[in-house]
Amino acid sequence: MQAKAKEEVRKTKYPMPEQDPRERIKNFEEVALGYDEETAVKEAERCLQCERPGCVQGCPVGIDIPAFIKAIQERDFDGGIKIIREKNGLPAVCGRVCPYENQCEGLCWLRVGCSRFMREEARRKLEEYLERHGLVKYRREAVAIGRLERFLADYEMKKRKKEGHAAKRGVGGKRERLRRVAVVGSGPAGLTCAAELSKLGYEVVVFEALHEPGGVLIYGIPEFRLPKRIVRAEVERLEELGVRIVTNVVVGKTITVEELLESFGAVFIGTGAGLPSFMAIPGENLNGIYSANEFLTRINLMKAYKFPEYDTPIRIGKRVATIGGGNVAMDCARCALRLGAEESIIVYRRTEAEMPARAEEIEHAKEEGVKFMLLTVPRRYIGDERGWVRQMECVRMRLGEPDASGRRRPIPIEGSEFMMDVDTVIVAIGQRPNMPSVKGLAVTKRSTIIVDDEGKTSVEGVFAGGDITTGAATVISAMSAGKKAAFAIHKYLTSLTSRQDYH
Repeated sequence: MQAKAKEEVRKTKYPMPEQDPRERIKNFEEVALGYDEETAVKEAERCLQCERPGCVQGCPVGIDIPAFIKAIQERDFDGGIKIIREKNGLPAVCGRVCPYENQCEGLCWLRVGCSRFMREEARRKLEEYLERHGLVKYRREAVAIGRLERFLADYEMKKRKKEGHAAKRGVGGKRERLRRVAVVGSGPAGLTCAAELSKLGYEVVVFEALHEPGGVLIYGIPEFRLPKRIVRAEVERLEELGVRIVTNVVVGKTITVEELLESFGAVFIGTGAGLPSFMAIPGENLNGIYSANEFLTRINLMKAYKFPEYDTPIRIGKRVATIGGGNVAMDCARCALRLGAEESIIVYRRTEAEMPARAEEIEHAKEEGVKFMLLTVPRRYIGDERGWVRQMECVRMRLGEPDASGRRRPIPIEGSEFMMDVDTVIVAIGQRPNMPSVKGLAVTKRSTIIVDDEGKTSVEGVFAGGDITTGAATVISAMSAGKKAAFAIHKYLTSLTSRQDYH
C-alpha cells in the first residue's frame, strides 16, 4: 500500500465504544467494549505503512505492527492475528492493559501531536514545537495500535469458540531431565516463558501458589479492565501446547527450587511483585485499612463483589481513601465505587502530571466520580474505641527538585496538617517481590533477583524475569523478559546435552 499524505489521514483515533459511566459504576463488566469490524478497518486505514516504522521499536516484544495493521486493512483477520502471535502470546491481554500510548503508539510517526491522553506538560511543549516549525496542520493522534491488537485477539477468540478446539495435552510419560523445565509463577512472565519453551519441544510444568493460574492478571486487575475469561482463554491455549499447570504449590514451602532441579534441567522464576508495601505510619494496623494487594485479590480472585454468592466478604465504608497515584490506585478507587462507596478519593503526594497511572485510567476514574486530593500525604490514622479507622491526619506538600525517578520531590509544608474523615483506607503505594527461598541466589537490597541480560541468576540452572527482577513494571515488559529467558534456557540446556548422552 502506498503511504498516504498526512493531510489525507483522519486526525483522531476512532473512538472506543464504552459503557456509560453512570451505568458502569454499578457493575464489574468491561468498560471498553472494543471495535467492531468496520471501525477496526477504518482505524487501520489511518496507518501510513511507514518504511521505517517507529512503532516496532517501541514494542517490547517486537511485533511487526505495520504488517498486522495492513492485514486488517485487507480484512485478513486470520493473517493479522497470526502475525501478532509470532511475537506475543497474550494479545487479548496486552490489547487491554498495555501502556501502548508510551510504547508502540508513542513512537508512531503519525503522532506529531495531540493525543487526548498526553500529559498536559508534554502537550504544551509539543504545541510550541509545532507552532515554531509550522507543523500545526499535520497534528494527528497515533494509530490505535492497542485497540487493533485487541480487535484481532477478540476476533480469534470468538472464532475458536465457534469452531471448537479440544486441548492437546502433553504426550505424557517420562522425559529426560534436560528436556524438562519448571516455571515458578503463572503471571505474564511465567506464561510467556512456558509457551516459548513448549514450542521449542520442552516438557514444561508451571507451578502456581494460588488456586487459579494467571498471576497478577487474575488477582490484580479488575474485571472491568481485564475480564477473567480472557486470561482463562489464554491459559487454555498454553495447555493446548502441552504445558502442565499445577496450582496450590508454593515453591520455597511446598517444594524447594533445589528439589525442582533434581527433576528439571532448568527452573524459571517469574513470581512477580505481589507483596504489599506500607508507609509505616501510626495507626496503619487499624481495621478498615487494606493493602491494595489484599483489597484487589479479595475482589478479583475471590469474587468479594458477589458476596454472599461467594464466601469472601469485603467491607466498604461511605468514604474511601486510596493512597497512591498508579494504575493499582485507580483500580482500587474505581472498585470502591462499584462496591457501594458514596465517596472515593485518591490521595496522592504529587500533582496529576507526575502520576504514574496511565492517563486513560485517570480519565476513566474521573468520569466515574473518583475525586483527587493532590499534593497530600497521610501522617497517621486515628481509630475509634473498637479499633476501626475513622480519620487520617494529612499534610500538604509542595514540589521541589526532581528525585531519582525524574519526578519533582514532594516536600511537606510546615503547619499544613489537617484531619480527614474516612471509613476505609486502601494503601496502593507499590508492591514488593514474591521471593522463593533459594540457597546462593544473589538479590538486591530491594529483594529483586539479580540477573544478566539473558535472565541467568547466580545459581546454576536457575533463570528469572519480570517483576521479580525489576520490581513492579508492565505486563508486556514481563512477557519480554519471559521470552528472552526461554531462549536463554534453550541455549543453556542445548549446551549441556551436547556434552552428555542423555537419551
